[in-house]
Amino acid sequence: MTVEQRQLLIVEDDEAFARTLKRSFERRGYAVAVAHGPEEMDERLTGFRPGHAVVDLKLGSASGLACVQALRALDPAMRIVVLTGFASIATAVEAIKLGASYYLAKPSNTDDIEAAFERSEGNVETPLDARPSSIKTVEWEHIHQTLVETDFNISETARRLGMHRRTLARKLEKRQIR
Repeated sequence: MTVEQRQLLIVEDDEAFARTLKRSFERRGYAVAVAHGPEEMDERLTGFRPGHAVVDLKLGSASGLACVQALRALDPAMRIVVLTGFASIATAVEAIKLGASYYLAKPSNTDDIEAAFERSEGNVETPLDARPSSIKTVEWEHIHQTLVETDFNISETARRLGMHRRTLARKLEKRQIR
């Protein structure tokens, strides 16, 4: 890998997790910069041109999808991995459409992320799930599709789904993957 390819940007609002990832990637020879949100990401990119990025899908009240889009515009060859504790088909599709190279559900470790950086082709041997989606899964997918459409605005999502904001927050908390 070239020096540029060994530069990594981590966009993660969980400071402890970001610190752990940073140390782990530094031990593997990466030059690492950390940003805790979109604004800080823009600051970090001044004079730093990473070949790789790890972006959390939900950055407080902001969406990591906007970061993916901005990073892809900055460098179309950048390898971008999206990490999320809120995995859904809707957000995975949007992340890939916006330029992410790979999408991983938390918990994921440095080995998983580095393997995702190196995967550039799809795998035709991936087993197809023959079982139909449950009602809970369909509901979960619909909630996440609406979250994407509202740029992760919980109040607007609840309004569009016709449910109370607290009910939506409880559903999101209950299904969160850690």
